[in-house]
Amino acid sequence: MGRSVTRHVYDIRDTAAGIHRALPSPFLTFVVTVDAPLRMLGPDGGPTDFRLCLAGLHDTPGTIVHPGHQRGIQVSVDPLAARALFGLPAAALAGHSVEAAEVLGRIGGELGERVDAGTTWDARLAALDDVLLRLRHAHDDGRRTADDLRRAWARVQEGRPVREVAREVGWSPDHLSRRFTAEFGVRPSVAGRMARFHRVRREIARRAGAGRLDLAGVAADHGYADQAHLAREFRAFAGCSATRWVAEEVHGGLVGSVQDAEPVPGTSSAA
Repeated sequence: MGRSVTRHVYDIRDTAAGIHRALPSPFLTFVVTVDAPLRMLGPDGGPTDFRLCLAGLHDTPGTIVHPGHQRGIQVSVDPLAARALFGLPAAALAGHSVEAAEVLGRIGGELGERVDAGTTWDARLAALDDVLLRLRHAHDDGRRTADDLRRAWARVQEGRPVREVAREVGWSPDHLSRRFTAEFGVRPSVAGRMARFHRVRREIARRAGAGRLDLAGVAADHGYADQAHLAREFRAFAGCSATRWVAEEVHGGLVGSVQDAEPVPGTSSAA
């Protein structure tokens, strides 16, 4: 993957209050809020407010409560960059959302203050980029994912079968699964499914936005056995059907353009 850290601005307004599904993806997610905290519902339905939210890989949807308007910056972090950026493996955050200051320490509080003080998106993005680069320099002590695991991650993202990936790195499938899960927090087979789902839901959003959604065509283009297979996978990862997600979140204005992510200057997949 050519870019290890990308970020985009979101500014949702004039929509009906409701929920937004935080869908699984092959990235860690770092959200820096503006004006109001991010409210998420836990498994028990209880709310938690985040000023800066850092979430690991997860294979079930999170639930975000929105009042009809939300602003902030969303950062997608390649799990291969977790050690270099945060000083810990992606597995340490898997399945969890935490207040970023718990991981970032003092610099997390500084980021919140600088973003609050910013009067333009350019100023807020500049503050974020500065903090991310300082975090990378702070952990610039050789902390990086082992080369075999980096290669395994890349092959799994490409959709390669787990047994084939294991042969390429010279491990048994069981050893690969143990090492992979210890580093990233999900099994290789699950990571592969998550990567394909991420590509598919972006394609569904793009086609729906263009007014020509064809789920059977999407299923065929992305290697699903048929539309029913895609439907089962979508429901497993999103908690609802693709058509419901499109109606509620794409047409409802909660899902932004898939073209608006920008790399953070000075970062790369070699992080």
